[in-house]
Amino acid sequence: MQKKPKKFERNLVVIGGGSAGLVSAYIASSVKAKVSLIEQNKMGGDCLNTGCVPSKALIHLANERHILRQYCKQEALPALDFKNIMAQVHGVIQQIEPHDSIERYTKLGVDCIQGSAYIESPWHVRVNNQRLTTKNIIIATGAKPFVPPISGLNKIRYLTSDNLWQLQELPEKLLILGGGPIGCELAQAFARLGSRVTQVEMAPRLMVREDPEVSALIEETFKKEGIRVLCNHKAVLFEQNRLHCEYRGQKVTINFDHVLIAVGRSANTSGLGLEDLAIVLNPNKTIKVNEKLQTSIPNIYACGDVAGPYQFTHTASHQAWYATVNSLFRPFKSFKVDYRVIPWATFTSPEVARVGLNEVEAKQQNIAYELTEYGINDLDRAIADQQATGFIRVLTLPGKDKILGVTIVAHHASDLIAEWILAMKHGLGLKKIMNTIHIYPTHSEANKYLAGNWMKNHKPEKLLSWLKRFHRWRID
Repeated sequence: MQKKPKKFERNLVVIGGGSAGLVSAYIASSVKAKVSLIEQNKMGGDCLNTGCVPSKALIHLANERHILRQYCKQEALPALDFKNIMAQVHGVIQQIEPHDSIERYTKLGVDCIQGSAYIESPWHVRVNNQRLTTKNIIIATGAKPFVPPISGLNKIRYLTSDNLWQLQELPEKLLILGGGPIGCELAQAFARLGSRVTQVEMAPRLMVREDPEVSALIEETFKKEGIRVLCNHKAVLFEQNRLHCEYRGQKVTINFDHVLIAVGRSANTSGLGLEDLAIVLNPNKTIKVNEKLQTSIPNIYACGDVAGPYQFTHTASHQAWYATVNSLFRPFKSFKVDYRVIPWATFTSPEVARVGLNEVEAKQQNIAYELTEYGINDLDRAIADQQATGFIRVLTLPGKDKILGVTIVAHHASDLIAEWILAMKHGLGLKKIMNTIHIYPTHSEANKYLAGNWMKNHKPEKLLSWLKRFHRWRID
């Protein structure tokens, strides 16, 4: 291993220009540290180029066509111009690109370098035949689509979230392998654009991390929209345009024109020199970090998808703050990363959003809870918008209004959850939600009505009985 330099050229080298890396570099520059950011591909990482941004643009366009279809009813829809759809998706990426660009970060004082980084020692990083010395390193190299070792898959052309965006023709028969968030979002989007979609999931239900009631509602919605949902199906063998599955001891064959693999993501840890440095990995091949996001080498940190445990853009940004501050101000000040209130959303229609515990997790962890529900079919604004599908489920401590977790299945669920995130983060209970004015008619009123249901379930019966006698006494 290289010797530690007596002097350093920079305070920090950040490897990876995705969400975690960009936030790390931004924070470092804002506190006037000397920082270099290395990205081997496109600035913005997966989120901008192949993940969050293009997928949400595609979902938006698919939803617009779905609404048009609903209003046209018996009338024929205009022919779909899929090339134009994809052009609009790439147009959205181009509009957002300046936020993550080399030009912007250079102006912020970040030394941006395009190239592949190799960590030679805890203080040396090689890129483009240049050897950088640094006091600290942050690894923020993200993750890539996981391709399972299914027989025959390597012999056919398949899509992932990386190369999907190069399609120029709408798949007529699209097979999607995977029933998690990515698989579900894209299954519905392509079905609404006109593909005949078959979704195969090995688990007993879609979105297995959510409560069974959530999975059931999403699956029912998918089937109504013409998606063929096949849970409990194990993919065994791929042949050209054909997948053979096992389902309860029987063989099932599925024909397709295109197949999209959406069964998860694996951390980008190869080619960085981690093996030579003996940096410890977790069993799932993410980089093992402690509660301050340090790797097994104290001045090398990791954050974002490459470290886990969550693979969301917002958690990558959240971790980046801790990794940057801890690296730049060690040993004078350090912070333990706070995972207490981590929200996420799946952008199906209706959306699914969650923060904290759900029923499945509470039961697994033997945590006592009380469940309160509110049906979106009761909400005036949802009825007016013809979006009255879904529910809110809130777990609280038994007999108390302290919130343990919230699950929302509804249109705009990803926005509705924000109030609950704030409440949990700052210890606000259902009584405070109930006593907050919500504008009428809005979707956010659903949160207040949920709190109202909790209040109804905890009425002070003795006091109300006394008040009844009191009021009768006043008019007698």
